[in-house]
Amino acid sequence: MQRKIRVLVGKPGLDGHDRGAKVVAADFCFPMLEMARRKRVRNLVQADGLALPFQDESFDVVTMAFGLRNMADWGAAIREAHRVLRGGGALFVMDFSLPESEFLLSLYRFYLHRILPGIAQWATRRRDAYEYLGKTIETFPSGLVMNALLKSCGFKCEPPRKMAFGAVSIYCGQVD
Repeated sequence: MQRKIRVLVGKPGLDGHDRGAKVVAADFCFPMLEMARRKRVRNLVQADGLALPFQDESFDVVTMAFGLRNMADWGAAIREAHRVLRGGGALFVMDFSLPESEFLLSLYRFYLHRILPGIAQWATRRRDAYEYLGKTIETFPSGLVMNALLKSCGFKCEPPRKMAFGAVSIYCGQVD
């Protein structure tokens, strides 16, 4: 018997309907839901990640891509994901992180705080948004600190998967 998987996604881009999965896109930001609608995600819910409008243990997978960092309370958002996951369910968080290599970290910080805001000013006239991005990346937990946060919220964790020389990480937590 094949089990149908229900997935809660925080960012659009996943349409599992043809594979027997029910995909629910939930986001606080209505324009993100409009993007999901254009990608044929059928179940859209405008919701706060700190108070999801779903029953306990109603999803097999929760994904958050570049969204947890912007939540007011990271621990509360992770606990809320844990609440809606079934036993054996998995949380996947992909977000910016800081490279561990001191050399790469210094180059990354120079780019993040000096070059990127200048390019943004020229291209979008929104320098402030990219200065904000740099600040949130610097303060967001990464690596083993993020794993410790996931564990404190009830998840079993795998080692983080680093991408882009450590500037992006994927964290996986599983519910017992």
